Formats: sequence, structure tokens, C-alpha cells
Amino acid sequence: MKPIVVVGSSNMDLVARTPRIPVSGETLMGTDFFMVPGGKGANQAVAAAKLGGQVIFVARLGNDLFGSQSLENFKRVGILTKHIQQLEGAPSGIALIAIDEAGKNFIIVVPGANGRLSVADIDKARSDIAGASAVVAQLEVPMEAVERAAVLAGENGVPFILDPAPARPLSPALLSRVSILKPNEIEAQTLTGISVKDPDSAEKAAKSLLSQGVKQVLITLGDRGFFLAGKGSAEYIKPYKVKAVDSTAAGDAFTGALALGIAEGKSLRDAALFANAAAAISVTRLGAQSSMPTKSEVDEFIKTNK
Repeated sequence: MKPIVVVGSSNMDLVARTPRIPVSGETLMGTDFFMVPGGKGANQAVAAAKLGGQVIFVARLGNDLFGSQSLENFKRVGILTKHIQQLEGAPSGIALIAIDEAGKNFIIVVPGANGRLSVADIDKARSDIAGASAVVAQLEVPMEAVERAAVLAGENGVPFILDPAPARPLSPALLSRVSILKPNEIEAQTLTGISVKDPDSAEKAAKSLLSQGVKQVLITLGDRGFFLAGKGSAEYIKPYKVKAVDSTAAGDAFTGALALGIAEGKSLRDAALFANAAAAISVTRLGAQSSMPTKSEVDEFIKTNK
């Protein structure tokens, strides 16, 4: 299997557990605190690597304690780090996360060195992108870098998977280069103006995105499953029923597993079903990268939860 190239962010997640999410101006006593590596790009890279994929991560870290800890973690899970740079003059990205007793969360991200990822950084990875089985990107790094990755993937016939988070408008040129777009409800609404609340509205949003040039669309609906659509096909898939502990990186587990499935030559539907199981496992565990399952765990989960 050819490698998966992930272009994206790396953060250190500073996580507090609280009885509930505080309202504006309120101070709550937390019940626990822990610090774990995170960031959407890093989470997706780790997810794909733990599932058995060969992963090349293109990213920038600060030359600080958080950056060094993240880099060591990438090496520990087998990610190829030749395109990860530690940058002087900018801190590593961080995310402040609160999680309530139901597993719901709110997140504040400070980009730090992630905001310095450049077109030149992407060009340095040109040969690896050309030889990849899939290229994955998100929107926690500068748009210019994302767009350049999409161009290089397209020029070499490599599937380009975009997780359009955090939500923001995207140019028609970028959308036309996306092989698989994987928004959640909020991101789909941002891109289409359609309020996505159920499978019917998800189908309308998916059709709108297809009309904008996206090749295939997969809209995740949280604990209600997901909707996928391509040329001449559309389907709603129900979720697995699990007890959620922490939903922080469920979407990233899904994206990383989806990329692995595409890299293995699976259809979008089969890759998405595999990703659905990986995401279900991840919400039963605390943390971002620490919650990502192995392939044997996903295979066993699917077997047990048919």
C-alpha cells in the first residue's frame, strides 16, 4: 500500500473535565485535568497510522516542550516525520478543551506554529504527494497550503480528502479539486446555507456540494450516523450505539480510518463503514490520539456489533 500524506495541524490538548459546559461568565470547578497530543491533522495521521497505514505528516511545530513531545509521539506510532519542522519564534499550537459528563465538549484552538505552514512546505513534499495513495487535509493551517496540496494531488491523480474544519467558506477552485469532502452538520451548513438536522437535509446539502464540483460527499451527523453521496448514489448509514465518554476526536478517527480505507482500494461506502466503527470506538475513550483504535480492535468491533 502506498503511503497516506496528511497535511495539517498539531496541537497539545489541555483538557478539563467538568460536570457540565459552563455558560458565559460562569466559573465551574473541574473534576480532572490531563494533557495529550492533539490537532486535527495530527489526530488523523495518528488514527491512520495506528490502523496500520504508512503515514507521512506535513506540519509545523514550535521548538518547545509541546513540539518535542508531539514529535516523539509521532515517531512512536510509526509516522514518517521528514516533513515536520520545529519552528523558532512561534509556539506549538494548543487546544483548550472542556468535556462534560455526557461526553460533550467545547474547544478553543490557538494555532501557533500551525499558522506558519506554507506553500513552500507543501512543495517540499511534492514527490511524496505524487506517490501517495491519498492526501488528507483540514482547515487549521493556512488555506494556501491546503489549496497547494489539492493542486499537487490532482496533478498526480491522487485522491484528495478534505475535512473542512473549522467551518469556513471554500473557493469553487478548491471544491472542484476535492475527491471526498467530509463535513459535519455545521460545516455542511456553512458551505451550502442549508441547515443540516437529519438525513433529509443532509441529502439536500450533499447534492448542493456535488453541484459545486465535489466528487463525493460524506456528511457526518454525530450520534445520528452519516450520509454519503456521489454521482448517481446516495445513502444514509445509522450509527453504532455506544456509551460516549469523550467525543473530542471522533471526527478525526473517522477521517483517518476513511483515508486508510481509500488507500486500501475500498469503495467510499466500505471505507466509511470501517471509519464509522473506528469513530464509535474512539468516543468510548478519553483523549484525542490516545482514543484511536488499532485495526484489530476495529475488525473485532465490527464482528461483534453487526
